Amino acid sequence: MLEGLRPAWLSPTLLATAIAMIEAVAILLVAVLISALLTVVERRMLGLWQDRYGPNRVGPFGSLQLIADMLKIFFKEDWIPPFADRTIFLLAPAIAMASLLLSFVIIPITPTLGVADWNIGLLFFLAMGGINVYSVLLGGWSSGNKYALIGAMRSSAQTISYEVFMGLSLMGVVATAGSFNLREIVSAQEGLWFVIPQFLGFCNFLIAGFAVTHRHPFDQPEAEQELADGYHVEYSSMKFGMFFIGEYVGMLLISALTVTLFFGGWHGPFLPPIVWFMLKTAVFTLLFVLVRAALPRPRYDRVMTFGWIVCLPLTLLNLLVTGAIILLAAPA
Repeated sequence: MLEGLRPAWLSPTLLATAIAMIEAVAILLVAVLISALLTVVERRMLGLWQDRYGPNRVGPFGSLQLIADMLKIFFKEDWIPPFADRTIFLLAPAIAMASLLLSFVIIPITPTLGVADWNIGLLFFLAMGGINVYSVLLGGWSSGNKYALIGAMRSSAQTISYEVFMGLSLMGVVATAGSFNLREIVSAQEGLWFVIPQFLGFCNFLIAGFAVTHRHPFDQPEAEQELADGYHVEYSSMKFGMFFIGEYVGMLLISALTVTLFFGGWHGPFLPPIVWFMLKTAVFTLLFVLVRAALPRPRYDRVMTFGWIVCLPLTLLNLLVTGAIILLAAPA
């Protein structure tokens, strides 16, 4: 019946492409909106957990704080230092935002909702994470500020180091599921979530996620007490806003990937798949906030030592045990 209502020029292939593009734009817009909302949620939760006031002046219970923040960012002076490399200075925040948002295209939200169903999904995520390093490095270098440069160098060393452990921690999941495709990885967890057989991999991935997104206690690249805000100290207005919101986009991305890779994705009883995915993601997003509320910031050298002395051996042990179990379970 609907076939007769479709215009002659609208082929099934074109229709499917249009629907996919609409889904992609909708998912990316929702990711940006939720990330912006997290800036207020985090402050409210920090106030609750640290027994102090959070935002409570603008609107009922501070509900309009996000609008006030956005108005402030939009109308602040968009200043570029005269000693900065203008082209690279403008390009860096765009790279930061784009690389993180593009990573969302590989995440399957439900069995039918998702942008890209690629066999190289995890490799694409790691590639985008590698590109994100350049945004911080270029932003700090182009600012022409010694504090920004030190923060950029810290960030690049920290991110590259912990991305090694992040990638290795995912190889146990890939070996167990037999695929880099995230939808197939979720399907392989229908009977047992991978957090149980891959608990060491999960711990290393989550720790590396904190480090790669520069979230507390791994926020040494922008330590206010030492570096006066680090690599984005010279940024203002929307350019600072892109770096700022990009951090929350990264937090949401790592939470969604943790759910997808280790906690069964959309799987769960009674509730619709999208509800399960959102509830699980919300739990890990709040975990990021709780860690910030509870833990102190360690010294930078201890962060790097912890990665190479603790995380790397545990990751390699996880891979060794996973490989041995797969070989023993394989038919002769």
